[in-house]
Amino acid sequence: MSITRISIKNYRVFRDAKFEGLSPLSVVIGANGTGKSTLFDIFSFLKDALAGNVHSATAKRGGFSELKSRGGHGPIEIEVSYVGSSGQALFYSLWLTEDKGRTVVKFEGLINYKYKRGGKESIVNFARGQGIAGKVSKDKPDGESIPYELDDHSTLAIKALGQIRDFPLVVELRSLIEGWHISNFHIADARASAEAGYAEHLSTLGDNVAQVAHYLHENHPKQFRNVLESMRDRVPGVDKVEAKVTEDGRLVLRFKDGSFKDPFIARHVSDGTIKMFAYLVLLHDPKPHPLIAVEEPENQLYPDMLGLLTEEFRDYARRGGQAFVSTHSPEFLNAANLNEVYWLEKVKGFSRVHRASDNQLLRDLFDEGDPPGALWRRHLFDGVDP
Repeated sequence: MSITRISIKNYRVFRDAKFEGLSPLSVVIGANGTGKSTLFDIFSFLKDALAGNVHSATAKRGGFSELKSRGGHGPIEIEVSYVGSSGQALFYSLWLTEDKGRTVVKFEGLINYKYKRGGKESIVNFARGQGIAGKVSKDKPDGESIPYELDDHSTLAIKALGQIRDFPLVVELRSLIEGWHISNFHIADARASAEAGYAEHLSTLGDNVAQVAHYLHENHPKQFRNVLESMRDRVPGVDKVEAKVTEDGRLVLRFKDGSFKDPFIARHVSDGTIKMFAYLVLLHDPKPHPLIAVEEPENQLYPDMLGLLTEEFRDYARRGGQAFVSTHSPEFLNAANLNEVYWLEKVKGFSRVHRASDNQLLRDLFDEGDPPGALWRRHLFDGVDP
């Protein structure tokens, strides 16, 4: 899955905003309060709504009135254009409204655009729990419309239909959203020892980094070597990392500095070392998440590391996982391409989205060799500075 466009209406600071021409790596900048966290919360909202329903996902965020833009008219609208695994151009739309104090799905649709033959095919078309879905079979490969009704108007149609193999595009969309990783990394969680065992993927909190490192070492030695090589390149002095099982059956990370005989356990190394290792474990996952979203990865990291970290995110995207990153770091931004950069500007209480490559002045200066972070320092991204 590769998202190419996101349209948002009436969702907090995004009264009417569009992220267009999205690339595998998208870097978002903006002053505090312009909507960087809100963009990532939209990914979390869709994942929460799929795990439960839109009402529970809304309640988690303070209720419909808190989620909807102040003074906004009409429903909350989230629309995503993306490319499926077989190259299909697909469009998912979700509109939310409130009915008797409960958030419900006003409209939900999934469209498959058939560019080779022209036209489009409606895969899902639901309103308030009722609608049709395009069923695929050997006799009718283009699908046939089957009527359905959901018991709960707060349940996503893609949640129900995504369990039925006759709707392969819906099954794929559900699986993709379930596989999104929206990072909520905490240093303290990553430092703690954990019960011995393994985990295949880093958690959103990063509290299982020792188990994932152990899993990579035992089952994917090539990827683990790549992590270690990247650590040596990016963190001076670190030449070995191991996940050690203690006598009481707990798992701790140990970092070996070439200047010392014995390794240090995680609680004695710097925040930056732990954080870089956790990011590398995430970014060298043998089965990349279809989408990762990471806020301000530069925190606790030495500035000279950040350009290399940008490259790690880009390499991750090249291996099949789309990456969204927000940052306040010119050093991180300097390693980004101009067409990867979006900036948010708050105007009269609501955010506007700008794509850096759409700005002629920025394009000319970038082509002359000025990196995006340097252009940011020169205040050439209008509205970015507080």
